[in-house]
Amino acid sequence: MNRTTTRWRAAVGAAVAGIGLVASTALVASTALTAQAAGSTLHAAASDQGRYFGTALAQGKLNDSQYTTIADREFGMITAENEMKMDATEPQRGVFNYSAGDRILDWAVGHGKQVRGHALAWHSQQPGWMQQMEGQQLRQAMLNHVTQVATHYRGKIYAWDVVNEAFEDGSSGARRNSNLQRTGNDWIEAAFRAARAADPNAKLCYNDYNIDNWSHAKTRAVHAMVADFKSRGVPIDCVGLQAHFNSGNPVPNNYHETLQHFADLGVDVQITELDIEGSGSSQAQQYSGVTQACLAVARCTGITVWGVRDTDSWRASGTPLLFDGNGQKKAAYTSVLNVLNDGEGEPGGGETTPPPTGGDGCTATYSEGQKWGDRFNGTVTVRADRAISSWAATVTVGASQRITATWSGTPTWDSSGKVMTMRPSGSGALAAGQSTSFGFTVMHGGDWTWPTVSCSAS
Repeated sequence: MNRTTTRWRAAVGAAVAGIGLVASTALVASTALTAQAAGSTLHAAASDQGRYFGTALAQGKLNDSQYTTIADREFGMITAENEMKMDATEPQRGVFNYSAGDRILDWAVGHGKQVRGHALAWHSQQPGWMQQMEGQQLRQAMLNHVTQVATHYRGKIYAWDVVNEAFEDGSSGARRNSNLQRTGNDWIEAAFRAARAADPNAKLCYNDYNIDNWSHAKTRAVHAMVADFKSRGVPIDCVGLQAHFNSGNPVPNNYHETLQHFADLGVDVQITELDIEGSGSSQAQQYSGVTQACLAVARCTGITVWGVRDTDSWRASGTPLLFDGNGQKKAAYTSVLNVLNDGEGEPGGGETTPPPTGGDGCTATYSEGQKWGDRFNGTVTVRADRAISSWAATVTVGASQRITATWSGTPTWDSSGKVMTMRPSGSGALAAGQSTSFGFTVMHGGDWTWPTVSCSAS
């Protein structure tokens, strides 16, 4: 994304009610770990969960001691904000300038950090000479750029955003009509193959914005491309979700589902440019939800926020980051740190799957998912005992429990709020022996008892 000019991203679809995997303000107050056991910085707490927590840096601010002190203390992964993009690294055709990018890299390595490379091929922030090109001449120039830049940084970059923002917004699911797209529909594949040849050990990522909601056409189109690449052996290791949110485009209630669907393709998922406009508890809860969603998906390997302080952000007026303009920790910082510190909590024990519950034409099986200090995830698998046209599953939680988020189905509730009936969002038809699943998050209120599940079919 272009950080030199603030560009408004239109909201994709209607704003949803509620935020996926965002719990109540209880998320903000961690009780699962003692002060001695808790990580005291974002980097330390994330590392305890086997993940990284990073930020984007600008080389022009590396002389700002407050800026670098926060970055050094809190973050373990560094992304160059603009310094490794196409216009910065190849301002004239065949003439490469790595000075700004190298300064970011040297600072990061000198402070014991890893580095994400951003970005090798993009329709935006192309140097002027490239903007005028088309066809095979552009194809060769793009591939040479990918090869030269990835070779220069070979062995020094944890992951590259090889291709950035190649799909259109809206409901078409189409590729963006850029000069790169006009070189042939295989240009993305060609860029990934060139990057792998230049730096075999770097993780290779596709990176985009507004691919956070699983129901949106753009998300599904990117997912289909990644699935195709994996099926044909195109070298892709990860998908980056930029995660720029605001009041018109909040964290969707199926965010965890989106991350899981990409991870299920056999790639890592990384939240690469996180910022959430707002303030106070609302902003803190959304940051908590994003962090919790990442912890709930084993292949979500890390989170990067796009800037250090609010005043460093490309959307500074929206105060979207974890530190204010004076470098002070915000409520959003505390909420993220507490979720990270709660994330490894595994109370309870014993079996993780209770016996299946039979019904009229279907069988429901509950499986417990990840646990935190104040909540846990659960999955219900509905298996058709015969051919059915639809199904409904009932989930009953305890008196002190409540379900705060769901995915992969359409829920309704009884008057007590303790009994949820889940129905399929689309067709519920299943052949005999076929199964489908949905999931939910339970705030346990001190009661770790499994919910009771059942199902019926028609």
